[in-house]
Amino acid sequence: MKNPIPYKIYLREDEIPKAWYNLRADMKNKPAPLLNPGTKEPMRAEELEAVFCKELVRQELDDNTAYFEIPPDIQNFYTMYRPAPLVRAYYLEEKLQTPANIYYKFEGNNTSGSHKLNTAIAQAYYANQQGLKGLTTETGAGQWGTALSMACSYFGLDCKVFMVKVSYEQKPFRREVMRTYGASVTPSPSMETAVGRKILADHPGTTGSLGCAISEAVEVAVTSEGYRYVLGSVLNQVLLHQSIIGLESKIALDKYGVKPDIIIGCAGGGSNLGGLIAPFMGEKLRGEADYRIIAVEPASCPSFTRGVFAYDFCDTGMVCPLSKMYTLGSGFIPAPNHAGGLRYHGMSSILSQLYHDGLMEAIAVEQTSVFQAAETFARVEGILPAPESSHAIKAAIDEALKCKETGEEKTILFGLTGTGYFDMMAYEKFHDGTMSDYIPTDEELAAGFAGIPKI
Repeated sequence: MKNPIPYKIYLREDEIPKAWYNLRADMKNKPAPLLNPGTKEPMRAEELEAVFCKELVRQELDDNTAYFEIPPDIQNFYTMYRPAPLVRAYYLEEKLQTPANIYYKFEGNNTSGSHKLNTAIAQAYYANQQGLKGLTTETGAGQWGTALSMACSYFGLDCKVFMVKVSYEQKPFRREVMRTYGASVTPSPSMETAVGRKILADHPGTTGSLGCAISEAVEVAVTSEGYRYVLGSVLNQVLLHQSIIGLESKIALDKYGVKPDIIIGCAGGGSNLGGLIAPFMGEKLRGEADYRIIAVEPASCPSFTRGVFAYDFCDTGMVCPLSKMYTLGSGFIPAPNHAGGLRYHGMSSILSQLYHDGLMEAIAVEQTSVFQAAETFARVEGILPAPESSHAIKAAIDEALKCKETGEEKTILFGLTGTGYFDMMAYEKFHDGTMSDYIPTDEELAAGFAGIPKI
């Protein structure tokens, strides 16, 4: 039987969005401003420009401009791997015997293996335009570090990456891809920075965290002439660049008159989820449509579902600005689970505000069930998913099975952020039955909350 909708929906090159969408422009309750950690006053542009590229600071602070034109050089780069396909998961639907219609936006069709290249190329472009020598950053699972190393190589910039130690050890081949593109890669925490040495002294044998790696990368940026720090998630500017995911998804669905009922994304810092939901949430905020939006996070690092909404440091070393977000405390170091990109103590201030306002939901899932979902998906859809993406797959399968029970024909859209070919150690542990589920106790979370500043 001929399918009424293609298995893969591709946009033409001339249909790729020419502007990023700034979700904040339609938010009634804007995200709270970043605060100076010393004065507790809102950060001024000139203060942020000591750490970030000047144009990125402008984008970071703009709550009112709805659309930012994508520079032609970035548009040209995007055509190397965009438009990314929107896929109707017919084979997964058949496997589940569900009346639900399932779609996923696949962002893994580039060498970085993930959606991270969408913002990496933008941040490297603005650094090059500013005449900088290089960029520093952190990376968890390695997708962001890989993407930034590619982008820096394209513009001839130096790239220094601090990789969370547990991922550095679990994913040596991801590290080598970064080095292939010219980046230096250091396991974090390290002895190369003052903050790294302090963290190691306070927590001997620690496996690290994104908060630790951020502190080290920022220290190197502010003490090295001609360098700036860039971040792959959390920040407003990053969600702005990632809006191309949702914009492309909406254009593709609109071509066939499809409106999703449920939109699902994995959530660590918020870049992929924020990018996917952006235009749909915009419609919801403007009262033009309604969607059920679900953020899926690991039970081992439950920022949304067990965190608190408060001003907190973005990094373990407490050198970065304070951001109001759902947080577990900047000192919280999660268990070394295999979804390295979701092991951040806090959440995007944009998504945190939307969640606080009741405009989206959040659930936490355990990693063995996530890998069960990943295996089911791989066997029927032919893509080996990244552990991070598999959190969204798990939730999508659960929602589809609910439709099977009720007989409802709902349309589900989820984000498949990337591939899992550098995550085979995790798959090995799952297949060998040695993977465990760790859920932090209330006492462990309380220790993290105790370090949140009183503001």
